[in-house]
Amino acid sequence: MSRILAIDYGVKRTGLAVSDPLRIIANALDTVPTKELERFVAQYCEQNSVTTIVVGKPSQMNGQPSETMRYIEPLVLRLKRAYPDKEIVLHDERFTSVMAQRTILESGIGKMARRDKALVDRVAATIILQSYMESINL
Repeated sequence: MSRILAIDYGVKRTGLAVSDPLRIIANALDTVPTKELERFVAQYCEQNSVTTIVVGKPSQMNGQPSETMRYIEPLVLRLKRAYPDKEIVLHDERFTSVMAQRTILESGIGKMARRDKALVDRVAATIILQSYMESINL
């Protein structure tokens, strides 16, 4: 089987997560500067079998798209052009940053490590991926 790659897009940093080949477990992959995101994805997809790329879809509490969508929509279009053989999916990411911070706090990680915003981005990407995998396995 092949992997699913998840992207938690941020204006400065982007968190990434990936499934195992059997698509059972979501794992944090990396955090990259957003300006390097597409190069990272290209290298990762070249070295690994990925059939689906899930991009977190940020929404406001009322369901309206958040301000970040103006960056994400062009990214999704570029990914679709670059990878016509892959499924590119938007998946709801509401509350993932809050859930990531709570998960990190509950994991017992030290105070200094909890300040690492890159860690929050990776965990949020993992939560997006896990949520997506649960939604397709219903």
